Amino acid sequence: MSEEKKRYSDEELQEFKELINQKLTQARKDIEVLRSLLDNHDMTQTKIVTFEDSASTYSKESNLKLIGRLERFVRDLENALIRIENKTYGICRETGKLISKKRLMAVPHATLSIEAKNRQDTK
Repeated sequence: MSEEKKRYSDEELQEFKELINQKLTQARKDIEVLRSLLDNHDMTQTKIVTFEDSASTYSKESNLKLIGRLERFVRDLENALIRIENKTYGICRETGKLISKKRLMAVPHATLSIEAKNRQDTK
């Protein structure tokens, strides 16, 4: 009788940690670039209201939304690192089963297995 794996090994957790740290570095760089674009936009903005101004405002709002999403992504990745340190990383918060390695490689901050996520989406 084979016993179901309860958690990822320390080596696997280290592999996930490296992936998460890479994603964190990239997300933080992306946030910096977007903030820089916003700063440059604010410095070059003129008082004349034109059609281009509404496009510029839309672009600024889009960048602000993207920054918000990236900041949430960073927070979720940082929480994943905490779960790695606690050795609870990769355990579905709903079913208590291990989330597949394939899913975690694609979505390293996932806290739900595909099974639990699908159930949640159908509610």
